[in-house]
Order: sequence, then structure tokens, then C-alpha cells
Amino acid sequence: MAPLRPYLHLMRLYRPIGIWLVFFPAAWVLALAGADFWLYPLFLLGAAVMRAAGCIINDLTDREIDREVARTRDRPLASGQLSARAALVALAALLLLGLGIVLLLPRPALGLALITLPLIIAYPWMKRLTHWPQIFLGLTFNLGSLFASIAATGGVTIPAFAIYLAALFWTLGYDTIYALADREDDARLGVKSTALTLGDSVPRFVALCYALTLVFLAAALLLASSGWYGYAGLMLFALHGFWQVRQIQHGGKPGAIFTSNQWPGAALLLAIMLGQWQG
Repeated sequence: MAPLRPYLHLMRLYRPIGIWLVFFPAAWVLALAGADFWLYPLFLLGAAVMRAAGCIINDLTDREIDREVARTRDRPLASGQLSARAALVALAALLLLGLGIVLLLPRPALGLALITLPLIIAYPWMKRLTHWPQIFLGLTFNLGSLFASIAATGGVTIPAFAIYLAALFWTLGYDTIYALADREDDARLGVKSTALTLGDSVPRFVALCYALTLVFLAAALLLASSGWYGYAGLMLFALHGFWQVRQIQHGGKPGAIFTSNQWPGAALLLAIMLGQWQG
């Protein structure tokens, strides 16, 4: 197990929150579409694979910066536990596995995959080029919802696109919270983020992002004729968003607030599934 530990660290498999945050928007779409159950584990695997690939691409790009930041200097590439060549071999294996998953889906998924990969590769550079890298992350991180729509219906439906927009704003909010932990290091190293750009306005910005998330989620539930369970789940999602904003205002730990997003994501998924079953 010891020889594999640096690879597990490289792929962030010890921190599954990223997998859940990629998976839930796709799973919401599957639930609204009444998709076959076998698609859920397939998309969970896909979320794990592509999130791991994204982490490797990020670490290859940022390894010099990571050495200068206390939170990231122990990452395998930054610390020298793994070479760039070893990371590239692992990345190639993950991308081949991801391609295998895409080939199990209807043909339009392959075209979407060809668009997705360049976006994943480009993301680490956005924090050098723009003060709003979280927007680019949201656009890229949530494409699984469009893949899910293709898998369940053969194309991208309007409810699925509403979920994609909701997830974009959700990501923009929670990743701004995540970036709060690195504000001092980012400012010192010249790395850009919404947390740095917005300063004291972060709580208001996160509240706006979560409000827009709720608007698009409500639109998706309405368009898909979800049962009342779905709206009950949306209320729980809203309450948790309000709690997060209050935590930011009162100096809560950004990492813990960010990680807590797995719970409203799971609650909404369960609620949508119950709503579709009831309806």
C-alpha cells in the first residue's frame, strides 16, 4: 500500500468531497429524468476519475507555487515524492478510463468530452489570467450534468441545462469560500481568486450565488414536474446556504464550511428521487 500512497494523495482520493461535488449535479439530472439505476454508479466512477485527472493536471501546472504554500507543499509533485513523468502516466491511465466511460454513453457524449478536456487542462491557468477563476471552474466542473442528460435522454434537456446553471453558481459560491483559506498566500504569490477580488464583500457575493443557485434549481424542478419532495429538498438546500453565509460572517473555518456542501447536495438528490417516485 505504501508505494500507492503518493498516487492516492495526488488524485485526492483521501478527500472525497470533490468527487461528491462533481457527482451531485449529474445525479440531480439523472433523478429528474428518471434514469436507469446503473447510470448512478457509472457517473460516480466518472466523477472520481475526472476529478482525479483534474487534480493531477492542476498539480503539474502548480507544482512550483505549491512548494511556497503551507497547505500544499506536501503534495507529491511539490514535495518530490513523485516525478512529473509518473504523474503523466497516471493521468494517461485516468483519461483512458474516462474515455471508456464516455464510450458507454450515447454518441453526443463523445463530442462533449472533446470540449471538456481542453477546459480541464486550461483551468489551472485561469488563476494567473483572471480575477474570476471560480467562474471557469464552475463552467468546467459541472459538465457532468450535461453528460447525464445525454445518458438519460439522448440529448441536453432544458431542465438539465437549468441544473448546469444552478451548479455553476453553487460552485462559484462554495469555491469562493474555499479560496478564503489561501488569501494571504495567493496575494503573496500573485495568484488570483474571487476571495481576493471581493474582499469584505465575499459573504454578500456568496449569498447572491446561492440565491441564483436556488432560482435555477427551482426552475429545473418545475420544468421536470418534480413532486413536493423535491421542493422540500430545495428548502433544506436553501437553509444550508444561509447557514454557510452566516458562518463566513462570523469567521468560521473556510475548509469546514466548504466540505459541508456534500450534505445539501445529498439531501437534494434524495428529495428529487423521492419526488419523482411519488409523481
